[in-house]
Amino acid sequence: MLKPLYNCYILLVVLMASCQQTNKTKELPKIAIAGLGIESSTFSPALTHEEAFHAKEGDSIFAKYPFLQIDSLNRNRAQWVPTLVGKSLPGGTVTRETYESLVTKTLKSLKENGPYDGLFFDIHGAMSVVGLDDPEGDLIERIRAVIGTEVLISTSMDLHGNVSKKLAKHTDLITCYRMAPHEDAIESKKRAVDNLLERLENGKGRPAYKAWIPVPILLPGEKTSTRIEPGKSLYAKVPHVANEEGVIDAAIWIGYAWADEPRNHAVVMVTGDDKEKVEKGAESLAQSFWDVRNEFEFVAPTTTLEEGLKLALASEKHPFIISDMGDNPTAGGAGDVTWTLQQLLARPEFKSDKGPSLIYASIPGPEFVAKAQEIGVGGKIKAMAGAAVDDRFAGPLELEGTIEAIKKGDRNAEVEVVVKIGSIHVIVTKKRKPYHHLSDFTDLGLNPKETDIVVVKIGYLVPELYDMRGDWVMALTPGGVDQDLHRLGYKRINRPMFPLDSTMVEPDLKANFIPASNATE
Repeated sequence: MLKPLYNCYILLVVLMASCQQTNKTKELPKIAIAGLGIESSTFSPALTHEEAFHAKEGDSIFAKYPFLQIDSLNRNRAQWVPTLVGKSLPGGTVTRETYESLVTKTLKSLKENGPYDGLFFDIHGAMSVVGLDDPEGDLIERIRAVIGTEVLISTSMDLHGNVSKKLAKHTDLITCYRMAPHEDAIESKKRAVDNLLERLENGKGRPAYKAWIPVPILLPGEKTSTRIEPGKSLYAKVPHVANEEGVIDAAIWIGYAWADEPRNHAVVMVTGDDKEKVEKGAESLAQSFWDVRNEFEFVAPTTTLEEGLKLALASEKHPFIISDMGDNPTAGGAGDVTWTLQQLLARPEFKSDKGPSLIYASIPGPEFVAKAQEIGVGGKIKAMAGAAVDDRFAGPLELEGTIEAIKKGDRNAEVEVVVKIGSIHVIVTKKRKPYHHLSDFTDLGLNPKETDIVVVKIGYLVPELYDMRGDWVMALTPGGVDQDLHRLGYKRINRPMFPLDSTMVEPDLKANFIPASNATE
């Protein structure tokens, strides 16, 4: 009698042990999500405050990442702990109070929900903060102080970000976009997460080697688009290096041209476990970048506003798009420089409503918007707009015309007003907003495809506008993101720097091996 009972007992013990082992092997890594992103022009008088980041906390963060939705494969490969992610429209320098507030909230959440196996660090890389150099390096260093040095951090960035030695030291895995315009943004963020999950699941952890090479080149994105050469071929080399056996990832950062800080320059990084391939890959990409430095040109013809308008008025290709580049809010401009609009309103061609049709997008004017809301659609309005932040090139403008549309609820603009002045439709916003999509116009009752001229505060055209264009020029207008870098007056970047110092000698482009995040220096 006892023997069968004993055998059943042994079988039960074995089954319980097997279940415990199965549960143990199925234990998922715990991964936090955090990050702050903005491009900040230090050449603009604008300041960026906390509300601009539209910071999300907790589960609402998942909406930012299609590859982490509830039914996605990656969502089920880990225990995800979203803490705080804030992304702002590019703008001026971030106030110290804003930065400290957002960082404090991030660190508090990380501390309360730890410990972790990994962190997905989603940043842009070009944030400037009042009184602080290298904010992203500061942020990751402070995060390390909370989560420890054994946690694996995978960083996703914009290719217009900056990678300092401090950032390279405290991150383990790092990548950035490979396309400009950034049509691969989500793909790149997913790659950062895939790299993190793979290294946690295979037990290899942090890479054995991180090669970092500063390249003394500082160029605007409008000259380094991957739509055209040499950017197209240069970035085509990145996946070839990244796909090498023994290499985890490879990346080229163009850097951010409109901030005057020592970290602002191009960088190449390659991570992996094969030292020779990591070193060779990094040096090959850095040398390739340097070799084509003189070949970079603007992605479209550039000219003065005056010449651009002459071309547009003479063209039979519609819409003829003019990029008003100097105050481009997608690069960090204040967005309220009135110089271009002042020129347009003074032109005789547009004085009559029978003149060539033109859409101007856009100018902030909160007082104008408030008055328009009181008057209503169809009413006549005469009120001031623009130059409340950046009046260095032209002052506020008095706009007088007929209100054709009022729309509330936009994430950036909050309220948009269309006012018809002669043959020009001017979009006036409560807060600055870039106009990227066809729906940005059609939602206001405008049809840019049937308009003679469209003037947008932007640099290179994003895909929807690019596909819509009949013809296109980029106007070298004044503002906080002036494309003529020689006019900006850099004082703190490392010199020599191409193209500011065009006769500089060949730089040292040997790989610097960055210590591991848990190494004591």
